[in-house]
Amino acid sequence: MTEVLIAGAGPTGLTLAIDLARRGVGVRIVEKAETFFEGSRGDGLQPRTLEVFEDLGVLDAVLAAGQPPVAMKIHLGGEVVGERWMAELAEPTPDVPYPNGFFLGQSRTEGILRERLAEFGVQVELGTPLLGFEQDADGVTAELPGERVRVDYLVGADGGKSFVRKALGIAFEGTTDESVRMLLGDVQAEGLDRAYGHWFAKREDPMSGIVLTPLPGVPHFQFGAPLGEEEVEASLGTLQSRLDELSGGGVRLHDLAWSTVWRPNIRLAERFRDGRVFLAGDAAHVHPPTGGQGLNTGVQDAYNLGWKLADGSPELLDSYEAERRGVAARVLKISAEILEKYKEGTEDAHERGENTRQLDIGYRGGPLAPAATGRIRPGDRAPDAPLKDANGKSVRLFELLRGPQATLLVFGDGAAPEGARRILPPGSALTDVDFEDVGGHAFAAYEAENRRQVEIRPDGYIRGLTA
Repeated sequence: MTEVLIAGAGPTGLTLAIDLARRGVGVRIVEKAETFFEGSRGDGLQPRTLEVFEDLGVLDAVLAAGQPPVAMKIHLGGEVVGERWMAELAEPTPDVPYPNGFFLGQSRTEGILRERLAEFGVQVELGTPLLGFEQDADGVTAELPGERVRVDYLVGADGGKSFVRKALGIAFEGTTDESVRMLLGDVQAEGLDRAYGHWFAKREDPMSGIVLTPLPGVPHFQFGAPLGEEEVEASLGTLQSRLDELSGGGVRLHDLAWSTVWRPNIRLAERFRDGRVFLAGDAAHVHPPTGGQGLNTGVQDAYNLGWKLADGSPELLDSYEAERRGVAARVLKISAEILEKYKEGTEDAHERGENTRQLDIGYRGGPLAPAATGRIRPGDRAPDAPLKDANGKSVRLFELLRGPQATLLVFGDGAAPEGARRILPPGSALTDVDFEDVGGHAFAAYEAENRRQVEIRPDGYIRGLTA
């Protein structure tokens, strides 16, 4: 029997399907669309998402296909007046291997995730809408075209207009601002340097303009152009005339690959769970594109939920909403605040801080995080650190955590239960199951005295610490 049915094959649904499949859980993932989405849409991957992708086995492919952030050339009144970065680039540290965001068009990210999922023998079922479902104490009966399928759990990862959420009658609380509209999409642009992003605006109104950002691996730029309140056709011609007005000409747009009219829509589901049915990604929360948080928050939802569905214990299933709904509310607040800066023309609207990288997200005070003191506590993200094995080979602590299992770290010469990973101070004699803490970074990151034990959840957060 299929154990989990996922409705929706975007980044959230695909991440969840991979995480379940690698645990040996029977999973089907259905998508009502007849074809896969082609377009950039959510193209910003935050550092914490890169860490998740490393664990899922797709990071190398993502890094090969995408690109790091680029500087933005500022064009005012048809002249280049300077450059700026959305965020100051940081150097990797022992505990944070991927400190900066990364860019890859959403359709290409989805393609990489589908290829990884196929390695487990699971394919996305296109043109397969979820038509209805009923649940009881033992499972969910879902209606698909031409069949009824019985599953243990149903997950709605089916977007902001989620059929699953609506069928459950779960309120989608928030606002839609009809006074603000933007034309978003992908287009080719002759006359623009692809080594940079480009911002075009009038000198008297520098914060209201068109942004064009190069997309890796394709000849297109992703664009965002305000439409205002007037009714105009959302077309290539509209975009070209608006750009000519701001740039003075010289840039020819062509081959509009994808476009949509966007309105600020900020909403949060009242609940993320109803019995054996769960919501994740845009089905549970929708974000403005400001801050690059939507896709990333959905991926984190899936990463949080996968191991809990595989386990099936009431304690873990109950913890999903308790942990993720608060995170979604916080992230929505960040995105909304950045959007307001754009609307008000604030000078720092383009800047992005640490709070958008999702490395500081944690679950302290949640149902799986017992109270503790100290700089690092249950519920915190588990830091990385450089290690060496008994053969002198360099190993990252994240490599010890990789895979679907929980991990127990034992620091120093304490008794190590079977399967635990022992980390010893620099210069220690190692056995085949020990690792040397190169530079003392692991002991420092985990505030570890001799014999400290740290239990790390399958999704890379600390669940327990001994003194």
